[in-house]
Amino acid sequence: KQNKPPALLAAKDRAGRMAVIARALAGSRQTRLLMRLGTNLTAALAHKSPWRMRLRRLPIRLLYPHIDRIIAVSEGVRQDTLAVSGIDPDKVSVVRNPVITPQLQRAAQAPVPHPWLEANEIPVILGAGRLTLQKDFHTLIQAFAQLRERRPCRLIILGDGRQKTPLQELAESLGVTADLALPGFTSNPYAYMKRSQLFVLSSRWEGSPNVLTEAMALGVPVVSTDCPSGPNEILAQGRIAPLVPVGDHQALAEAMEEVLDSPPDSEQLREAVAEYRAEISATHYLKLIG
Repeated sequence: KQNKPPALLAAKDRAGRMAVIARALAGSRQTRLLMRLGTNLTAALAHKSPWRMRLRRLPIRLLYPHIDRIIAVSEGVRQDTLAVSGIDPDKVSVVRNPVITPQLQRAAQAPVPHPWLEANEIPVILGAGRLTLQKDFHTLIQAFAQLRERRPCRLIILGDGRQKTPLQELAESLGVTADLALPGFTSNPYAYMKRSQLFVLSSRWEGSPNVLTEAMALGVPVVSTDCPSGPNEILAQGRIAPLVPVGDHQALAEAMEEVLDSPPDSEQLREAVAEYRAEISATHYLKLIG
């Protein structure tokens, strides 16, 4: 109310809705309001009851039309936002996440305190993210167990969360405990990525998964579920790397084996995510802010 900035960028759905109310209360109509959306709202709400979904959608339909510009991280998020909010399509733009930076490349060169990545004798598959139902590491572990029956391999999943114990119990029931590591959260997953033979995204939903883009920027082969939203765009509808149905551990195991047997050219992977460079994203943001 006192400063009346020329522009305000809200980072998420809730922050954007609060910003609409705050601008109205402050009487700052001259402040241009922008909001970045980083997830597929429909997929994120799919596990909720119908009345809770309607309750969540009501403020979206009421408040989103008052936002001057919505920035979606993928075309999938853009289309979903239009369907959920009913907002004018001309007010919703796509700007890729500013994922690729010089810092990413430097961090990838750091030493990794894990013997599997130092020995480099048996292929190491990497997953990374919060240990939640959204990331669906259950399917990844099931696929890994199936793959390990056919060839030697190991799996490292980076991250913490409430699903850690169930994941450990699943690994034990499948007999893969000796070849699965859950080292927890690390501030530098890129060093792990750089030394892995394959990165796998097993998510049920995303917006535009940064870890998938980061792995490709480091030239690491990838496999992903065709979840809403992001992987389909990043992997060019499966032309860059395999896309498999969400929750299908058999298809995931087959895709993992395919890529381990015939890894793609690293430079092709890097070129595929060139538009995720930080300087390109920054240019688009500055243009939209005005």
